[in-house]
Amino acid sequence: MDSEFLRHGTVTSADMASTDTDQEELDDWRAGLEGLVAVAGKARTRAVLDMLLAHSHKLGVGWNAQVNTPYVNTISTQEEPDFPGDLAIEQRLAAMMRWNALAMVVKANRAFGELGGHISSYASAADLFEVGFNHFFRASASGNIGDLIYLQPHSAPGIYARAFLDGRISSEELDLYRQEITANSQSLRGLSSYPHPWLMKDFWQFPTGSMGIGPISSIYQARFSRYLQNRGLLERQVGAERRVWGVFGDGEMDEPESMAALTLAARESLDNLTWVINCNLQRLDGPVRGNGRIIDELEALFRGAGWNVIKLLWGSDWDGLLARDRTGALASTFGSTVDGQLQTFAAKDGRYNRDHFFGQSPELARLAAGLTDDQIDRLKRGGHDIVKIFAAYDKAVKCKGRPTVILAQTKKGFGMGSIGQGKMTTHQQKKLSSADLLAFRDRLELPISDASAISLEYYRPDMNSEEMRYLQIRRQALGGVLPVRNADCAILSVPAIGDFATFAVEANGKQMSTTVAFVRMLSRLLTNKHIGERIVPIVADEARTFGMASLFKRFGIYASSGQHYEPEDIDSVMSYSEAQDGQILEEGISEAGALSSWVAAGTSYSTHGTPMLPFYIYYSMFGFQRVGDLIWAAADQRARGFLLGATSGRTTLAGEGLQHQDGGSLVSSAMIPNCRSYELAFAYEVAVVVHKGMDEMLREQRDVFYYLTLANESYSHPSLPVNCESDLLKGMYRVSRSNDGAEGKVVRLLGSGSLLPEVLEAAKLLEQDWGILGEIWSVTSYSELARDAQSVQRSNRLHPNSPPSISHVQSSLEGNAPIIAVSDFVRAWPGLIAPYVQERISILGTDGFGRSDTREVLRRFFEIDRYHIAVTALYELCSKGTVPSESVETALKKYNIDTDSLPSWEL
Repeated sequence: MDSEFLRHGTVTSADMASTDTDQEELDDWRAGLEGLVAVAGKARTRAVLDMLLAHSHKLGVGWNAQVNTPYVNTISTQEEPDFPGDLAIEQRLAAMMRWNALAMVVKANRAFGELGGHISSYASAADLFEVGFNHFFRASASGNIGDLIYLQPHSAPGIYARAFLDGRISSEELDLYRQEITANSQSLRGLSSYPHPWLMKDFWQFPTGSMGIGPISSIYQARFSRYLQNRGLLERQVGAERRVWGVFGDGEMDEPESMAALTLAARESLDNLTWVINCNLQRLDGPVRGNGRIIDELEALFRGAGWNVIKLLWGSDWDGLLARDRTGALASTFGSTVDGQLQTFAAKDGRYNRDHFFGQSPELARLAAGLTDDQIDRLKRGGHDIVKIFAAYDKAVKCKGRPTVILAQTKKGFGMGSIGQGKMTTHQQKKLSSADLLAFRDRLELPISDASAISLEYYRPDMNSEEMRYLQIRRQALGGVLPVRNADCAILSVPAIGDFATFAVEANGKQMSTTVAFVRMLSRLLTNKHIGERIVPIVADEARTFGMASLFKRFGIYASSGQHYEPEDIDSVMSYSEAQDGQILEEGISEAGALSSWVAAGTSYSTHGTPMLPFYIYYSMFGFQRVGDLIWAAADQRARGFLLGATSGRTTLAGEGLQHQDGGSLVSSAMIPNCRSYELAFAYEVAVVVHKGMDEMLREQRDVFYYLTLANESYSHPSLPVNCESDLLKGMYRVSRSNDGAEGKVVRLLGSGSLLPEVLEAAKLLEQDWGILGEIWSVTSYSELARDAQSVQRSNRLHPNSPPSISHVQSSLEGNAPIIAVSDFVRAWPGLIAPYVQERISILGTDGFGRSDTREVLRRFFEIDRYHIAVTALYELCSKGTVPSESVETALKKYNIDTDSLPSWEL
């Protein structure tokens, strides 16, 4: 029996009976259990079973209840509620959606074969969507709070097909599916390949095109909704709480992000969260679990994580067969058939299934004897049965105290017949012959002529037809059409810099790190009367590293159930204090979780109509490198907020070594169009950029977010220079001016972040040892400089008869003085401006792997210390003939530079 369970996950009563010689004893125990249920009820029976299990442990029996349940529906026919809709109309509507979705994709690929698109995923999930849209998915209307829905991305054509019937998308727009630029040129809306709010900002709410991003995001979205409620920022509506729905694929569950936060959802009792997993048993190339059963695997996973699991496996047509199955042969065969074989059954016809499924035993053959081959072919899986789906959804929304997952078994390419249903190649099926189209139309029983079907005409009944009236009535009852994205929210007042950063703009040489400066600013923003309650501090278990422990007691760490223990440091002014209305999100060691919370907070203005401003501070090395995909999704979703890459740079976090030292995150962030990236050196720079970002996001309501790098290195910070703010925000401003009468012995030194003090020291060396003057610039953002230069260059190219414009970096660095740019990041970061300046730039950066050592030694190793800066300046002047080569040789010896060492990127 043990080996049978390990192979198939379920041992039925029939299996036990076949291996047990004392059948009479088993029957007695079974009858006793049935009697207990009949007399005492299910709740009492569960309590007795729990007691018996606990007692068996005391007796050393060594038995635990199996996680998996039999491979049948969780909800029995007796438990199913009455279906409140018109089944025939809903089936006809689903057929229309399937046809229009297929026509849209096939038409696009008939015109342009490279456009792609997907048919089979939506074909398998159509009924799951339709039951949701007709009975459960609520829209926000007339003051009622709506639901938030994460949609399986490959099913996007079906969502467009429904919007076509709703009248929100025209047939002309359907014709231009995946042709967004062409559509826009014709004053039409382009239909993006997958859900992309950046491209369709009034339609899609959540980007789910990157597998695994939707599942983890939906969990933290449901949790953030509770966070807003518990803090009194979002009204908790009794009986109508906003529900988060996620419709995902079974293959998608292989992504680590899909499973990363399952225990959090259960731990937080997120009964406002429902997942529907479309288990069509097939990935893009083949079965999800050919030799096993993905539904068994997922059931064990979710049950173990504490979720309520509803299995929706078999349609109503199977109910009669199961009821007549007195020996348990059908349930036993279900429990022993692997997914690879189930996929084969899905791809074959009724005759094959009679011979190969029902032909496995005399008992099964007798069950199927009264069915025709056509009836066997039409036996539905649970995810295609509207009545069964409604029952599952209804039970899910009534579950209290736990999130729910519905494991709905479907057929990939359902309804596509021999051209695609259940076939290995169905995901790539995009082109159909005329015969295939006619066969598909016939299976859907749609009143479309042969000519219309072959020409792929969309089908939409008259607006006064019973189908269209039904469609409209159902959506009106649920608040209106979906999906819809609404960005309307209140404009918030932004505090002046003096209200939160006087210490920074008037630093007067105080010693501090930019990380400490930021935390002081954050603390003051949290107490601001205008926006304090809207600030969301987020950390991934590193608050103490960043000096944020003082915020714990003042503002509280969010815990949905409060704090039920006495912390070890309770008497400390910085004790670990959790509270139900806590403001800080301390996410543990999960950058993906923290980033998901940041996205939920940063998009609250659109999802909840409640603008929030998240500040997520983290080890910079574990930001863009680890969760860059989530950050791109945030950009797509038009998130607003601040990402703070603390302990940034490759040499400031001295002792931690390779995997903690970040030298590339700014290059990654520079690629995201709506991300403003800054490498900051002084506290006043942080203050100016934070103030500008808040103004841009809260008052101007622009869909941008900011990435700021901070460092833990303490040094002297000057006060804010007069009238430098504008240039600082553009990306560079002059810190000190050179003496123009120095007979050509002038270099421009560009410093950034924690290396700006090193540049200042190099300037002293150049002047003291060589009589060379340095013009020093703080470059706060190479990416902002490059973007401005690119825009100017493009404008000049497109307007050749207009006076040429000059970019900020060009006007700042005009002339022929040598330029040396120094950064604690890789050379590609300063290199962003190289094409846009007149003079060649010599770049010093930290290419290569990191090391553990002191800052001084690390900077010598990467050749970015003051001595290498000085030598580089001498060499550039030498190349211009301003200083002799002997001076460079002398400097190399004077500063003890090893000229035979390998470069850092080769070590």
